[in-house]
Amino acid sequence: MAVPCQIYLKEELLPYLEEEAVEQLSAAAALPGVFKYVLGMPDIHIGYGLPIGGVLAVTYREGVVSAGAVGMDINCGVRLLTTNLSRQDLGPRVLQQLLTAVEELVPTGIGTKSKYKLDRQLKNIVEEGVPHLVKLGLADADDLERIEEGGCLAGGDLAACSREAQARMNQLSTLGGGNHFIEFSVVDRIFDKETASFFNLAQEQIVIMIHSGSRGFGHQICQDYSREMAQQAPRFGITLPNRGLACAPIQSELGKRYMAAMACAVNFAFANRQLIQADVISAMTKVLGKKASHIKLLYDVAHNIAKREHHFGRELLIHRKGATRALPPGHKNNPGHFNATGHPVLLPGSMGTHSYIATGLKRAEETFCSVNHGAGRVLSRTAARKSISNSDFREQMKGIHYNVSNYKRIVDEAPRAYKDIHLVVDTLAEIGIINLVANVKPIAVIKGEG
Repeated sequence: MAVPCQIYLKEELLPYLEEEAVEQLSAAAALPGVFKYVLGMPDIHIGYGLPIGGVLAVTYREGVVSAGAVGMDINCGVRLLTTNLSRQDLGPRVLQQLLTAVEELVPTGIGTKSKYKLDRQLKNIVEEGVPHLVKLGLADADDLERIEEGGCLAGGDLAACSREAQARMNQLSTLGGGNHFIEFSVVDRIFDKETASFFNLAQEQIVIMIHSGSRGFGHQICQDYSREMAQQAPRFGITLPNRGLACAPIQSELGKRYMAAMACAVNFAFANRQLIQADVISAMTKVLGKKASHIKLLYDVAHNIAKREHHFGRELLIHRKGATRALPPGHKNNPGHFNATGHPVLLPGSMGTHSYIATGLKRAEETFCSVNHGAGRVLSRTAARKSISNSDFREQMKGIHYNVSNYKRIVDEAPRAYKDIHLVVDTLAEIGIINLVANVKPIAVIKGEG
């Protein structure tokens, strides 16, 4: 290892730390240009190349970029919408109507295609992100300050994306499968009353979380560049610790091309969540009428991304794979609206457990302003399918509406397949890296199958 590895865990989470995940961190610590240390967040588990919950910093001029260290689902991320609704407004019948109405508008599952006729606009969307949707009248300009990077990571160039990747751009505005979801939740606990009030969060309030990414478009980009980086490694004099960490110098033609393609996928994902947001609001208006007139975006954060940032007085490229940016109050990169508090940090749990809204604190600078992105798996999808019965699943989901009648289609996302989200967030809260603002508990969940 060129630098040490540092993992953040409460003692209760130690039994879930996989040896292979530690080995993946150690392998990343030997990459060219790696800086200071490689980090594992408390939701760490085995990934492709870099573990999920991994943070890798490299020097921007001499370091490398790794497609695998960003991940397959580029800019998989989450956004949270606030409403003027309370728990009493959504009885069982209304909740079921909402699930049906949302599913009618938002395609779910693997391989689903967009209902929007945007073929001629896709190049501009992936290069310009949400600001182009504003130009098209499909997004509100006020939302831009409430999206990481203003909804556009600069430098996107569709020419850097293969034909196979471009063929998957028709999945824009679709949810996807796996751990992606649309969730109706109720604010359960307020930890920081002043910040919660500023974020427009109140006890018993209904909020909506949308978790999706760049779909098959980003997946294909990762596959394409992981393959090319592995093939070109000898030319750069790079000995790869494993194929999942295939990389190229950031300043090389290949490195610059990947960064341009990755930016396209990042912008696609921001636009994807923006369009899903519009469809969710339309569905709620259909069911609730004027009651749904005050639905607003709180914030949107990315999870799988590599960004040029300054930390410890150095210009770095920060790979966050299953990790969330958390800028402390007063940080120059905070959106102006959130400068005094720090931007909201959204930390979803599993489909049957709490999620958290937090902010970064000064000590987050030790982690390159990075925190966990969720709870983190403890059971593989295969293990979950084998070990969780129908009765187990129903017990774990008691009191929560969900859209899939056959539990086997989503059992791999059952709460028991994940770590305890409370322990995960407490790991960072107790040492002063994040400030907990509120938590929310799900009352209805839409999952994509597959």
